[in-house]
Amino acid sequence: MNTSWRSAALVASAAAVLALTTACGQEQGSTSSQNVGAASTPTLGAGTIAGTAGAGAAGTDTSDQAQSTTAASAGQLTVWNSDEYGKVLTDSAGRTLYRFDKDSFEPPKTTCEGECATTWPPVPAAGATAAEGVDQALLGEITRPDGTKQLTVAGWPQYYFAKDTKAGDIKGQGLKGAWFASAPNGKKASTKGGGGGAAGDAGGEAVGQVGLTTRNDPKLGEVVVDKNGMTVYRFLKDKQWPMSTKCTGACLDKWPVVAPVEKNDTEGILLKGYTVFDRPDGIKQQTINCIPLYTFAGDKAPGDTKGQGVGGTWFAINGDGEPIGAQ
Repeated sequence: MNTSWRSAALVASAAAVLALTTACGQEQGSTSSQNVGAASTPTLGAGTIAGTAGAGAAGTDTSDQAQSTTAASAGQLTVWNSDEYGKVLTDSAGRTLYRFDKDSFEPPKTTCEGECATTWPPVPAAGATAAEGVDQALLGEITRPDGTKQLTVAGWPQYYFAKDTKAGDIKGQGLKGAWFASAPNGKKASTKGGGGGAAGDAGGEAVGQVGLTTRNDPKLGEVVVDKNGMTVYRFLKDKQWPMSTKCTGACLDKWPVVAPVEKNDTEGILLKGYTVFDRPDGIKQQTINCIPLYTFAGDKAPGDTKGQGVGGTWFAINGDGEPIGAQ
């Protein structure tokens, strides 16, 4: 009798775990790509990023191709005080430096190679010196798999973004939910200012608003917004059950995923089916009611809803994850 009781308990426990882990029926291996409303690459001007002078020559259309950037040296780094992003680290020419969440700083290691390193060129370590107000001890280097030396800040490998075409550009901020401008202390620059200051001490992320909440939009009514007040969207070509995504590759440049947010960091959000989606591309994405969540790169300020209705497939959502205005 005791053996039967233990067996029944084990079966019940296993069933409960299985129900939790398959709640959204994640379907791995979705490879379809939908590049909806992608912006074209700006034309490079003279004296911007080196190594691109031949781009677009002989009538070649490079509007949808990432441009390669190279530089002999980052020179003396500079701290740019941005109204929008707070303190941002740049090289001597004013080009923004970025870090990649999939890399590691203990030990310093890069995971961006091949095509990734074409879109996100490594910042050379040779000749790089600290900016005023930046601790020289934070600067270091790693040897990449190809043998070249890459600059690190507080252990994090540093990169340029190929679509930043002039000093002050910061077009790579938040792309794919994994790329962020670097603050002077090596943390992520804030998306609401204060990077490297109070917000930087908390990882460079803006504070003061919960991770996901709702606001009342005068045209759309209740819409979900992230911690920075940016509108959250869903893609009607994604599947809720089994959960899968059709927005991959270049699509994510225009529609960055919403990174995971703890349940206790939400207000007005349906918590049934509130789970993290392990995407086939390795990115972790927050969902509401098993629906993958995105923001829109075309929204430049809190309250913008420029992604609403794009392509007839992208819509802002309410707290239950329902698309607003979809037919």
